[in-house]
Order: sequence, then C-alpha cells, then structure tokens
Amino acid sequence: MRKPPAIVDLHATAFLDDWEDYSADELLLESVDYLRSNLDAAIYWEMNEIKFIHGKGKGILKKLVFKELQQYKEAGSIERYYTSYQNEDIVVVVIGI
Repeated sequence: MRKPPAIVDLHATAFLDDWEDYSADELLLESVDYLRSNLDAAIYWEMNEIKFIHGKGKGILKKLVFKELQQYKEAGSIERYYTSYQNEDIVVVVIGI
C-alpha cells in the first residue's frame, strides 16, 4: 500500500484521465472511493492527519465526504475532522491513533 500525499484532491479531474467518460453520479462515487483508499492508506501508514480538497460547487461532494468521515469516526478509525481554517474547500482529518 502506497503512502498517500498530505493533501488529496478529490476532484475527478485530478485523479482520472478519462473523467469525461463518467456520469456525474459515477464521478461522485469515484471521488468517495478515492477518499476511502487514501484515508485507509493514511491510517495504515499511521499519519497524524490528511487533508482532502472537496471544493465548492453545489456542496454535493462535500456532503458525501463528511458523511463518509462520520462513519470512519463512529467506527473509531479517525479521531476527528473539520473544515480547514485557511480554506473552506478543504477538510482536515485527524487520525490520532
């Protein structure tokens, strides 16, 4: 498992070469999967924190990201998460394990 970067962009254009071939719903699912794989890797590598860029837009991706992070928190996999003080388009995840 590769160690993830400290900041991960969840916009499909950042990690999919063929993003034009996906529907909007498929792109959202790909972004959530990308969040999971990078967060799981950050937990595996015992990183203190990781940041995810969800952006502005209509807030659909942000809502999905926060829903997913709440599940990780409830499972005890992460300590907490919060919107970055410097940039509201970024969520900071404190792993703290």
